[in-house]
Amino acid sequence: MKAIVYTQHGLPIDDPQALVERDLPMPLAGPRDLLVEVRAVSVNPVDTKIRRGVAVTDPRVLGWDASGIVRAVGSEVTLFAPGDEVFYAGDLTRPGSNSEYQAVDERIVGRKPRNLGFPEAAALPLTSITAWELLFDRLRVQENGGAGKTLLIIGAGGGVGSILVQLARRLTKLTVIGSASRDVTRDWVRELGAQHTVDHTQPLQPQLKALGFDNVDIVISLTHTDQHFAQIVEVLAPQGQLALIDDPDTLDVVPLKRKSISLHWELMFTRSMYQTADMIAQHHLLNRVAGMIEDGALKTTLSENAGALTVENLRRVHALIESGRAHGKIVLEYA
Repeated sequence: MKAIVYTQHGLPIDDPQALVERDLPMPLAGPRDLLVEVRAVSVNPVDTKIRRGVAVTDPRVLGWDASGIVRAVGSEVTLFAPGDEVFYAGDLTRPGSNSEYQAVDERIVGRKPRNLGFPEAAALPLTSITAWELLFDRLRVQENGGAGKTLLIIGAGGGVGSILVQLARRLTKLTVIGSASRDVTRDWVRELGAQHTVDHTQPLQPQLKALGFDNVDIVISLTHTDQHFAQIVEVLAPQGQLALIDDPDTLDVVPLKRKSISLHWELMFTRSMYQTADMIAQHHLLNRVAGMIEDGALKTTLSENAGALTVENLRRVHALIESGRAHGKIVLEYA
């Protein structure tokens, strides 16, 4: 099968060898696996981070967002059958989705929303799982709860922020404030449902005060947490909560003590990496997201269809992700 891989880490994305096409053996489906014909993928920051920073001895397939069609199932599969249309984010420890076929555990796969095409569906899984787990598993916000409390999302215009804003508005009573630094991202965040926006390149506290907020109860930081950390501590209310998903080189958490601020870290790959007992929770939440899409409560966060899944197009999308100027999700598809 055709696949796009990297064979040497650390190469700049404009190097022709940063991503290359290879013929690889067809994946073998294990007992709980689906063999999926990949129809569309989206690109996440994790793809670029691994390509730059993780050494390999064999060609590695990146890509942790996909939609496609089940072509075969393992001997113990009970949730899906050949011909089913699915979407999923996959497992960080297994080959990714930038290939014609992929084997993936059924417990982390959801049914594709019926009213979306494959590209629109491929924009959703990784970010939906991350956003859902942030709100409901890590921060333990209750559905329909949070009345009278405020949530500040730093980096709300990105992939995770784009679905997080929607989930927080549709499923909780939190007041949602999204940070965005450009007109296009501010408009995007408001369109998705944020009641207020602030600019994270400017001091946060004066902007929040101008909106009528002395502090906020929850901060979810999706990017450059180390750069914003002092301001986050400043604007959080005593006994507030901070959650993050990025990878600062270091983070001095001592300043959280004075306000008794709790710290929560989210990695949506934890369940699949450790084969946790509740791994199937990702199957259920993806199905819930699919139902909300079909009911019109959520919408795809696709912002650009970058065309066919080719080396050239994938390299271009990696470059855009690395520039920090992408908003929403960028997808590619098999012709």
